[in-house]
Parts: sequence; C-alpha cells; structure tokens
Amino acid sequence: MKFLSFVTLTCCFLLGGCLTTPVAKSGGAGAVPNTNAFAIMNAAQSVFAEYGYTPGPSNFPESISFNKPAGSFGELMYGSYGVSTTVRVKLLMVQLPGTNNYQLSTRVSRVSDAGEAGFEDSQKMLGMWSAQFKPLLQKISAQAANAGPI
Repeated sequence: MKFLSFVTLTCCFLLGGCLTTPVAKSGGAGAVPNTNAFAIMNAAQSVFAEYGYTPGPSNFPESISFNKPAGSFGELMYGSYGVSTTVRVKLLMVQLPGTNNYQLSTRVSRVSDAGEAGFEDSQKMLGMWSAQFKPLLQKISAQAANAGPI
C-alpha cells in the first residue's frame, strides 16, 4: 500500500511539472515560432495539397479546413448507398498571448455529402484520428516558422 501511494505521488509530481511548462517553450509538432496566420495558411495549403487534400470551409484566421474523399475502406465503413463520404481536417491556429508564436492542432470529421447545401452532415471523429496529422503539422511548422509578424 505504501509503495502504491509512493508511485501515485511520484506520478503526480512528474505530471504536475509537465503542466507548468509554458506552452510557448514546450514546442511540439504544432508549435510555430515567430510567424503569422497568413504564413501558416500558405504552408498548410501547400502541405495538405501534397497529401491529396483540397481547401474546405474556413474561419480564417482561427481555423482553415481541408477535404479529401474517403477511400474505399472509408466508404465501406461510413458511407451509405448514393452518399459520398469525405474526411475533413480542421486546422486550428491559436496565437499565444503576447507573442508571435502559434499553436496548431487538428480536428477530424467525416462528412456525408460534403459541399451540398442542406444535405451536408458532419460527425467528429475520435481524437486519435488527429494524431496521424503530426507529420503534416511538423512540415507546416517548418515552412511557416520565422515568417515574422505582418
């Protein structure tokens, strides 16, 4: 029992230390230093296009999104007769207060009848789907870093 308490207390201290690190200094796949929203948008459009994504509905400068038709497995899993399925990735851009640094993250949805007014139906997918976009976030960060403020 004492050992379990010790392990629990140690984990709390270690995790607590991680939570106190300022986001601007934490880096990570979605950290973009000394840049602006336009540089991130240009880099994102270039990187996502390399992977077959096209621009989707956006709320610039807070977010931009990209669409890609679901493959045959995606159609089998999520589609239905006569309904197309699209994967939509929303790239969220959050400027860190008092800096020219941005934190990027993604939200993934599957969309039925994408782009058809009144018929489009979007369902968020689990957070684990966002993890597959880490390499893309790293490329975007490398391309947009140090572009400076507008």
